[in-house]
Amino acid sequence: MTRRFTRLAWTAATCTYLLIVLGAVVRITGSGLGCGEHWPLCNGRVLPPLDLPTLIEYAHRLVAVLVSVLVAWLAAYAWWLRRGPGQATTPPPATGAVYLGTAAAATRPSRLAYGALALLMVQVALGAVTVKLRLPPWTVILHLGTAMLLLATLLVAAAGQPIAVPTPAGAALLLLCLVTVLFGGLTANLGAASACLGFPLCNGQVAPAGNVLQHIHWTHRLLAYALVASTAWWAVHTRPRGAWLLVALLGLQLGVGGVMVLLALPRPLEAAHVAAGTAVWAVLVQAVIRSTLSARAK
Repeated sequence: MTRRFTRLAWTAATCTYLLIVLGAVVRITGSGLGCGEHWPLCNGRVLPPLDLPTLIEYAHRLVAVLVSVLVAWLAAYAWWLRRGPGQATTPPPATGAVYLGTAAAATRPSRLAYGALALLMVQVALGAVTVKLRLPPWTVILHLGTAMLLLATLLVAAAGQPIAVPTPAGAALLLLCLVTVLFGGLTANLGAASACLGFPLCNGQVAPAGNVLQHIHWTHRLLAYALVASTAWWAVHTRPRGAWLLVALLGLQLGVGGVMVLLALPRPLEAAHVAAGTAVWAVLVQAVIRSTLSARAK
């Protein structure tokens, strides 16, 4: 794994994080059709008139282009390094673990760069479908889920470590976090964010007897509570580096969510909620990487 490859993977991951947050800003400000139904052009032009909704959506698309260039470059660079003289004969580490990446040789970057490119292609296609179909919730949620998987893939590729399949506890936390994020996106896109008033209960009830939107919102909250409790338990028992930063971020995320509901969903707090949630996912991925390495070393 070369330093240049690692820097490139981190840059792509950082820009992907920014892209996810910008995507949330697009939704929060109602700018999803700021470029009309045109794709990849914006209102049929390369440089459209920039009123605020168009500017927000156009900025989102420009960052998407940047991420596309970086991920394609990363995959091409990985291919070039792996196909260089003497690379194909480098044996993998003989540990018996199932590896997602390897640092056994400094010139053997992770094949996950190819996986990131495949996810990017799916992401671009979903983005086009989302615009063409005028933002149906199911495509928006798939778009968000693919972006989260792309971010995780880039972070693992950037780690530069031999990454084994996560332990059951780590894998369960990753799945719980991803489902929580997706339910958050579903809550926002269906207009269910205001269905549960008050915090931490939903309309003062442990089991709200309201409509479907209340149940979706309450399910998102219950998943978030379960994620906080599970992560704290995991941090105490495994103690990977960065675990307590993760717990602190989860506490911040929960606090922002509570204040957001109590203040009737101000837009800046909605954006902060998404930014913190995406940061939780990114830090969790890295913590699970470290935990897995520690468990395999014992």
